[in-house]
Amino acid sequence: MTRDEQRLPFDALTAGGPGDGAASLAAAHESPMSLERPISNLFYQTRLRRPTLARGEGVYLWDSEGKRYLDGSSGAMVSNIGHSNPAVLDAMRRQMELSTFGYRLHFENEPAERLATRIAGRMPEGLDRVFFVSGGSEAVESALKLARQYAVARGQAERWKVISRFPSYHGSTLGALAVTGMSLMSAPFAPMLREMPKIPAPTCYLDRDGLSLEERGLRYALMLREEILRQGPETCLAFIMEPVGGASTGALVAPDGYYAAIRAICDEFGLLLICDEVMSGAGRTGRYLASEHWNLRPDIVALSKGFGAGYAPLGAMVADRTIAETVIDHGGFVHGHTYAGNPLACAAGLAVLEEIDRLGLIEAAERQGAVLKARLEGLMAHFPFIGDVRGKGLLLAFELVADRETMAPLPPALNAHLRLVDIAYDAGLIIYSRRTRGGRVGDHFMVCPPLIVTDAQIDEIMAQLTSALESFAIEAKLPAGGA
Repeated sequence: MTRDEQRLPFDALTAGGPGDGAASLAAAHESPMSLERPISNLFYQTRLRRPTLARGEGVYLWDSEGKRYLDGSSGAMVSNIGHSNPAVLDAMRRQMELSTFGYRLHFENEPAERLATRIAGRMPEGLDRVFFVSGGSEAVESALKLARQYAVARGQAERWKVISRFPSYHGSTLGALAVTGMSLMSAPFAPMLREMPKIPAPTCYLDRDGLSLEERGLRYALMLREEILRQGPETCLAFIMEPVGGASTGALVAPDGYYAAIRAICDEFGLLLICDEVMSGAGRTGRYLASEHWNLRPDIVALSKGFGAGYAPLGAMVADRTIAETVIDHGGFVHGHTYAGNPLACAAGLAVLEEIDRLGLIEAAERQGAVLKARLEGLMAHFPFIGDVRGKGLLLAFELVADRETMAPLPPALNAHLRLVDIAYDAGLIIYSRRTRGGRVGDHFMVCPPLIVTDAQIDEIMAQLTSALESFAIEAKLPAGGA
């Protein structure tokens, strides 16, 4: 399973007992289309079949039958600048005429050098050492390995524990999976990996404790301190988090004070702070890094998804120069990938960054995100089963609940996270869903169109989404109506 997939292979098992779950899984992922089309030699998580993609342009995709889809989730929050951007395609063609591959141990290449310089210029002061990878899991895995080698190089080999949050998602390779807080994904591989400590994600919107949001945020931050003390500070290496939550928590944003408190706790005990910006980075939240909203300085950053924007497999780990140089001086970074710094991928990434700047897409993400979020919040008056709308910029989500007062989730048997996606998809709107609360219960939906989205296209998203919600409400016998 890759970081970018929409559905967990075990989601439907929560619909009932083991037998019910198996039947539900088959029902959820088989359709007339599955039966009519030739058997594919490809396999991913399930037997789900979708139409064949023909082309993409801007915020739209077309299948081979000519049906148009509005890409309301940018794929898996990847296509930040939209599809088939002419400037990016031209840059890739020019690079293809020069070279498409040069192994990093044999040659340096100009696109990689230029992109590294440009990205370093976007980072907080001192974070200027860049290591290119092909995707988000690789970026996180690289960050974990660099952090560990830094500790060893400093004579602190007893530091190896990386604390993360539950729920969370940081990737599907074994190292990244060890810090992922989603037991449905990690359980089958438990004998093969060393599970890392977890603290609760700051899901303050679920708490009913009489505290203010800031007080709740501080309480969640102090859970990190308590866990460090429980584990033994001398054994703790790093804390990894998404500044704005991704698929596992549905665009979760902590109270403002949480971020400074986390940084202070890491400093107190000598832990490195790793910010997983695979989904939240590259301008999606209205800043190049989501951590910039709180002036939060990480020690290591993981980037992907919108970094290459779907034009080529591309990601990066960006590290504090002291960390990188210490590891290099101690014998080198014992890690690598064949396609690291691929010239074609880096040429695409450089062109993506230039288009983000030329089109003012970071500012557009903040502006259009505010418009879209307000429109999503407006749905709450008509659909009482929408319990929360959250996010920053164009990294937005809404969560469905059985009771808005208690935030009790909908019955898992409704399979809301699958059904609403399918209803919208049939109508030509693509949205992205996951189980909200650790992968077992709860339903949230991410509405994250490309940063080029216009007001008219937001209208189109909202019209299709409203229709899909109305259809789902009828099917699930949920209340709808109101002002």
